[in-house]
Amino acid sequence: MQMSFAPLVKQTANAVVNVYAERMVQQRSPFDGDPFFEQFFGQRMPNRTEKQSSLGSGVIVGANGIVVTNNHVIEGADDIKVALADGREFASTVVMKDDRLDLAVLKIKSDTKFDTIPIGDSDAVEVGDLVLAIGNPFGVGQTVTSGIVSALARNQVVSGDFGFFIQTDAAINPGNSGGALIDMKGQLIGINTAIFSRGGGSNGVGFAIPANLVRSFVTSAEGGSPSFVRPYIGASFEPVTSEVAEALGLDRARGALVTAVVAGGPAEKAGLKPGQVITAVNGIAVEHPDALGYRLTTVGIGHDAKLTVSENGRAREVTLALAAAPETTPRDERLIEGRNPFSGAVVANLSPRLADDLRLGNTTEGVVIVEVKRGSPAARIGLQPKDIVVAVNGQQIDKSKTLETAVAADPAFWRVEILRDGQLIRQFFR
Repeated sequence: MQMSFAPLVKQTANAVVNVYAERMVQQRSPFDGDPFFEQFFGQRMPNRTEKQSSLGSGVIVGANGIVVTNNHVIEGADDIKVALADGREFASTVVMKDDRLDLAVLKIKSDTKFDTIPIGDSDAVEVGDLVLAIGNPFGVGQTVTSGIVSALARNQVVSGDFGFFIQTDAAINPGNSGGALIDMKGQLIGINTAIFSRGGGSNGVGFAIPANLVRSFVTSAEGGSPSFVRPYIGASFEPVTSEVAEALGLDRARGALVTAVVAGGPAEKAGLKPGQVITAVNGIAVEHPDALGYRLTTVGIGHDAKLTVSENGRAREVTLALAAAPETTPRDERLIEGRNPFSGAVVANLSPRLADDLRLGNTTEGVVIVEVKRGSPAARIGLQPKDIVVAVNGQQIDKSKTLETAVAADPAFWRVEILRDGQLIRQFFR
């Protein structure tokens, strides 16, 4: 008997590709916009443009040339090429990308029929399962490493709002991003995304985005959606600590503790209340709030999710209807101009949809700054995107039109109240 992964590698390796992304980056002159420099030299220093390249991996999941990779591999790219293991190289276009999930779908510009790797069921993966990681570490060429699944449902791995990874000890290094994590059936169970390393090399702790989320993302992209839409819950959650578990009569510290519910939102309609703990979705255990978000996202918009809710030591099921965040108030984006502290800021009316786009949690009312023009008065006084305008000179601001009207006056001084990261900031300007 010969023990070898070779047949499995032959079955899957042709569907793992190299992804080359090139972007033109403008290097700004340190004197650009400096009035002192321009006054004495009478001209602006020219900005310099240079080409930057990045290398990652990808997986062909559609015979028509559909490739899934990490968003950070192709972010900001002007030109993306896909190279197969046999040396063939093709141009590609971005079908859909999402920086919050760190996923992107590409389409190879060719009528060729490509080898694929079928997307497996990542919920069937267990700790201890044998896996292979295939990618292009350090740009040395396609490389295969083996290991096991060492943990599931890992969160707080990378910055961002996605926290549900498969952990593996199969060697993953820079360049492996976007590559395949496959099981012993030759099915894709994850997209290799991140490593835990202090020196930049593999320390045996790598993380992959589960295949079930990848499937949902690819399906959305192939359906023509311009972006990936997550379900709107209308509630805030916190992890269940050992102290909270003991106080609530839970036998273990796991689940998602409901801390706030938005009036009229899906969570309230489902009967969720602060103090309850969600322990499972459709019968699958929920380890933490990130796991809850993952489970609901993979169930998908337009479907119902059965939530197991624990309250006062008793468990019951509630049904949560999954839908996209609504734009209850039109955005009505306005560029503020004139002689006022907000000049150069683009503001809009908040709604659950805009709050989700800006990652503002359940803050769904008011006026928010969505953009600040470089070098504008708003930028010079420190206003930032995601700042919520509360009041101007004592007048409460509830709509973007209200703000535009309020700043049309020309008072001797300005008193501005801004909400930033939950903190109220009061500023005075002349």
